[in-house]
Amino acid sequence: MVDPGLPEELLADLDDSQRAAVTHDAPLLAILAPAGSGKTRVLTRRMAWMIASGRAEPARVLAVTFTRKAAGELRSRLSKAGAGAVTAGTFHSLALAMLRRRAVERGREFPSVLDRKGRILAPLLGRRGASAVLDINDIASEIEWAKARTITPDRYAEEAEREQRRLSRPAAEIAQVYERYEQEKRRRGLVDFDDLLWWTAEAFARDPTFAAAQRFRFRTFFVDEFQDVTPSQLRVLRAWLGDRRDLTVVGDDAQAIYGFAGAQPGALTGFNRLFPGAAMIRLSTNYRSTPEIVAVTHAALGAGSDVQRPRPLAPRPPGPAPTVRAYDDDEAEANAVAGLLAECARGGRPWRSLAVLYRTNAQSALFEAACTRAGVPVRLRGTSRFLERAEVRAAFEMMLRTEQEAPGRPLSDHLADLLDAGRETELDSEREHFDALARLAAEYLAIDGGPGTLAAFRGWLEAATRGDDVIGGDAVELSTFHAAKGLEWPVVFVTGAEQGLVPIGYARTHETRAEEQRLFHVALSRAETELHISWARKRAGKPRRPSPWLGPIEETLVGGRPAPPVKPAARRDRLADTRRALRAARPEGVADIDRELLEALKQWRLTHARAHDLPAFTIFHDATLEEIAAARPGTSGDLLAVHGVGDSKLTRYGDAVLRIVREHAPR
Repeated sequence: MVDPGLPEELLADLDDSQRAAVTHDAPLLAILAPAGSGKTRVLTRRMAWMIASGRAEPARVLAVTFTRKAAGELRSRLSKAGAGAVTAGTFHSLALAMLRRRAVERGREFPSVLDRKGRILAPLLGRRGASAVLDINDIASEIEWAKARTITPDRYAEEAEREQRRLSRPAAEIAQVYERYEQEKRRRGLVDFDDLLWWTAEAFARDPTFAAAQRFRFRTFFVDEFQDVTPSQLRVLRAWLGDRRDLTVVGDDAQAIYGFAGAQPGALTGFNRLFPGAAMIRLSTNYRSTPEIVAVTHAALGAGSDVQRPRPLAPRPPGPAPTVRAYDDDEAEANAVAGLLAECARGGRPWRSLAVLYRTNAQSALFEAACTRAGVPVRLRGTSRFLERAEVRAAFEMMLRTEQEAPGRPLSDHLADLLDAGRETELDSEREHFDALARLAAEYLAIDGGPGTLAAFRGWLEAATRGDDVIGGDAVELSTFHAAKGLEWPVVFVTGAEQGLVPIGYARTHETRAEEQRLFHVALSRAETELHISWARKRAGKPRRPSPWLGPIEETLVGGRPAPPVKPAARRDRLADTRRALRAARPEGVADIDRELLEALKQWRLTHARAHDLPAFTIFHDATLEEIAAARPGTSGDLLAVHGVGDSKLTRYGDAVLRIVREHAPR
């Protein structure tokens, strides 16, 4: 029973499972939150609830997130909820602040923090150029993986082989570089970001005075995205807690996709084993996506993903059935998707409401080129444009060296070198980009009709992939599956759903394939209203087969057909006529509101407001819903004629409102 003295507004717009999570009296609690279930809302409301109930003091609360942006959002929401000022940050930023405070108290200067491992690794490896950057990045990633798993240099080779890591050089050689990196770092008096977690755990273990002071300062803990926690982070969390049990974590086991980087995927579902006596509660409703999309994303999980849960409830009105399309090759796929994006825009969708997702960065090249040809503005998330990537620069460096040795060499010969280099390299990202570059070179040669030159190809490629990728503005998002995590769009195209990409070809163990399946689920669950999945029968000239996870999706979609795109809004010079016609259809002053329709519209508004953490009135005022319930608009033009409905709201909500009106047509 809820204490009547506590602020009811903290619970008023929550569903039953959200309310149970917020008010649960267990000191140790794990909240399992499927995509679109209001995870951040529940976390902030639980913090506010515990503060309001006297179970936590704002100054003694520590909230841990995985990005600075998430920490800022958490603080903002808590402020709106009246919870006061709490400390929020990432594991690394919080650890750094504690260590610096300790150094000041002991009268010591804290070492400088190394911003990039490459500053030390580059001199150790003694190489330059884009190909060296790739090697440095690969070794840096291995060092980060090892430190996330608390693996020291002397244990690296054994652990890397046991985990079947895909390496660019022998594990023993990487272990030697790792050891030399640590030695050079100490010699220069530097620490890297991974050291911050190690040093913090050690400080708590070896300095009882420091540990006691920090544990007095922070007594109640909240951790977001707990499915992504690493052994190193878990060690720090245990150090912060000490012998106390005031910890709430939230996350989604179906979105555990960073095991390759050192995360411990079972930490969330095994929370009550890590912290005996803990309670676990699962949120039950997806407010983000239509029922059709929720069914597809749930079907994509399957038994192999190591996720066992009932399908989330989906209260949104029905929407278009997701589509699964096969194309002859990867170029046909890119061109078709670019055309569909343009069609969505002609139907009234803003570019920013559309996203194209793919498994690897190298796949973006064809989409960049196809969208440029189709006049579709794009923005790449989490990476640079194709020509700016180290892998592509390394390929051009290789071809330029050959060109200097044999000036005027035909591009077709360079193309053969690219294909050979792609087959020989041990780096997956390098091979993928070499293959993509070779594909574009072959396309250019077909257009050129002659032997081609390297300089001419570079100029053509610059133009072909230029696009309109300005920061901000209205543009289609191009993103890898990983970079799309935590984001959502009304319309999503999930591409390259083939074996070799979904799952990735080197995922051969059960654990890595399970992670790939969860990653596919993450990509699919970014869609709110429309979801389009595609694959190519041939990619980079090689035959492909559909992803094994398309079968359950297609079974779910039997008989489903996509709805047509939204039609353009009526022209302004017809708006007044339409409005007058609608008003003339009912006698002046007669209250002819369809009450059942009005209630359905209000319920839809409440569901959407909860899903997006918006005040209901910002979607539509009651007066607007009442006019819709009286006028019963049948087209986009009719709906636009209603007071309170403009172009942006028509684009955002028109489909849903018109569908509800049709569903409540008089019989």
